[in-house]
Amino acid sequence: MARAAVFDVDGTLADTNHLHVTAWWEAFRQAGHRVQTHAIHRAIGLGAEDLIERLLGSERDREQDETISAAHKTLYGTYFERLHAFEHAGRLLRTLAANGWTVVLATSADEAELSALRRAIDADEVISATASADDVEARKPAPDPVLNALELAGAPAEGSVFVGDSLWDMKAGSRAGVTCVGLLCGGIPRADLEAAGAAAIYDDPADLLAHLDRSPLGGSGPRGS
Repeated sequence: MARAAVFDVDGTLADTNHLHVTAWWEAFRQAGHRVQTHAIHRAIGLGAEDLIERLLGSERDREQDETISAAHKTLYGTYFERLHAFEHAGRLLRTLAANGWTVVLATSADEAELSALRRAIDADEVISATASADDVEARKPAPDPVLNALELAGAPAEGSVFVGDSLWDMKAGSRAGVTCVGLLCGGIPRADLEAAGAAAIYDDPADLLAHLDRSPLGGSGPRGS
């Protein structure tokens, strides 16, 4: 039976969260809103619509939403050629694939952004599929993106693992019935990730790789058994 290793991308495999914070902060500023960066950081990992809702509230002028989202997309796009993966992110994915895991990405990035992220990670040969938030009705923290990733991998929730860096990742994975692994490199405190459902926590991909045998991703998957 297949086992899926599902990975969030931003803040988990690629060092991009603070770039997103900066782009969102400027997009809000251009629209006349003063939003504190720490609040934006806590919302990173939500889809654009949910992020704007969380930060501006339900009584906001919703006619601005599309403009703010488009501004963020344009501003963030200026970083595409400079995106960096965390150390050993690609090596982690290649090791898992060699151990028999089916590696799937779960991301809300559009095609251009995802291409830039995958270039930075440099492990395309072992990524079996990418689950896009656009393919589901509900985004994180709903379980839909993780369930979609499992479907693409042909793997059940039992025995599969979701690795992410945000509260929304942990909540989505828990609701999907998979084991959740949290990474601190996205900037969310350990206690918050644990409270949201993380079964194990590591500093970053390199730390997870160094302790892989004792992690929920330890051992060999079906093809390596």
